[in-house]
Amino acid sequence: MSGGHHSVRGTGVSYNQPIMLPRPPQTWRAALVIGLAVLPLASTSASFPTVRAAAADDGRWVASWVAAQQLTEPHNLPPAPGLAGQTLRQMIQPSLGGRRLRVTLSNAFGDGDLTVDSVRVARSAGLAAIDPSSDRALTFAGAPSVTIPRGAVMVSDAIPFDVAPLANLAVTMHLVSVPAALTGHPGSRTTSFIQAGDVSAAPDLRGPATIDHWYVLSGLDVWADPRAAAIVVLGDSITDGRGSTTNKNDRWPNLLSQRLRANPAFADVAVLNAGMGGNRLLRDGIGPNALARFERDVLAVPGARWLVVLEGVNDIGTAVDARKRGEGAATAADVIGAYRQMIVRAHSHGLRVYFATIMPFEGFAAYSSPQSEADRQEVNRWIRAAGERDGVIDFDAVARDPARPSRLREGVDGGDHLHPSAAGYRILADAIDLALFAR
Repeated sequence: MSGGHHSVRGTGVSYNQPIMLPRPPQTWRAALVIGLAVLPLASTSASFPTVRAAAADDGRWVASWVAAQQLTEPHNLPPAPGLAGQTLRQMIQPSLGGRRLRVTLSNAFGDGDLTVDSVRVARSAGLAAIDPSSDRALTFAGAPSVTIPRGAVMVSDAIPFDVAPLANLAVTMHLVSVPAALTGHPGSRTTSFIQAGDVSAAPDLRGPATIDHWYVLSGLDVWADPRAAAIVVLGDSITDGRGSTTNKNDRWPNLLSQRLRANPAFADVAVLNAGMGGNRLLRDGIGPNALARFERDVLAVPGARWLVVLEGVNDIGTAVDARKRGEGAATAADVIGAYRQMIVRAHSHGLRVYFATIMPFEGFAAYSSPQSEADRQEVNRWIRAAGERDGVIDFDAVARDPARPSRLREGVDGGDHLHPSAAGYRILADAIDLALFAR
C-alpha cells in the first residue's frame, strides 16, 4: 500500500497552479558522496586509465536512474528455474544524459554470493530487442565477471557511452550463481526478459519468459556536466507508481523529469525514483523502513542535491489495525519525528529537503478511521508550517475532493481511493513548482 491525497473547499488553491512554500534562499554546500562501500576491494591496472580519463574530463558522476532494493518476496521471484544460468534483460529509462556510464549491481539482501559473468548495455529497440550498434560490454576491475558478496553492491568500470535522457536502455546480464534470497525491486512497472543460457549479446531474445520486476540492477550513473545534479524522491507505492501504466513510465517522478527536461534551465537535473511499495517510515513493511534505507537510497547517491519525501501514509494507515490488535502503532508525532531525523541527516550532507503533504485515503477501508484522518491532518499542518524543512509540495491541495476533502477527487483517484491513476500522477507532477530546483 502507499500514500493518499485530498482537497479542501475554501483554501483559495487553484488546481492548475504550482504549489510550493519555499524557505528563504540559503547558501548550500555541494553534497560529496563517497561510495567507499561499493568499490571493489581489489583493482587491476586495467581499470586505471578509465579512472584517470574521467578525472581529467570536466564533469562529475551523477545518478541518472535508481531502483530501491529489497528482499524479493516469494510471489515476486523469477519463474522456474530461477536466474542461475539465465540471461536477464532489463529496461530502464535514464533521467539525465551523459558521456560515460557505469552501473551498480546489488546483492544487498542476498544470503550468499551472486556471480555474473557478462553485463552489457545498449539502446533499447523495443520489447526484448536492442540496437546492436550501441551494444557495449561492461567490466568490473577490468574483468567481465564479478562475484558480489552477500550484503554488498558492485559498481562497474566506466565506459564511453552517449546516454540520451528519457531514452530507454537495455541492461543485459548472464547470471552464473544466484542466492536463494534475491535482491530486487518488485514494483518496476516495466517488463524484464529471461532466456536460458548466455545470450547477453543477442540483438533480440526469442520467446523469453517475461516478468514485471527488476532484479539485481540498482543504479546507473552518468558522467555529466559539473552543474548537473539529482533529485532523490523517497516514497512508497504512490511514488513507485502503483496505478501507472506498465512500460509507459508515467509515474509522477517520471512526469516531473519530463517537465524538467523540457525547460532549458532544469534540463541537467535528474529525478531518481526511490519509491518502494508498502514502505513505512518507522517499521519494516514489504521492504526496509525509510529510516533504515536512508543511507543507501538517499545519502550515498552520486550527485544528489535535493530530497523530496512523500512517506507516512502507510504508517498512519496501518496503525488502524494495529490499535485494534492492541499493538504499538505510529502516531502523528512519530511520523513528524521521523521527518525531523531525515532533515538532520540530509542537511548534514548538503541536501535541500522538501516534504509532500499526505493525500487523503477515505474509502480505502483498511486505512480509514477518524483517528487516521486526524493524524494525516496533523502531519500536514506540520509540513506546511514547520521551519525545519526547505519547502513544501502540497499534493493534498491538488488531489483532494473539494466537496469532501478526506477523499481523493475523481480526476486523481485510481479506483482504490488511495493510489492515483495515471492521469492523477500527471496532476501531481504538474503541481510542482520547478523553481524549487533552481541553483
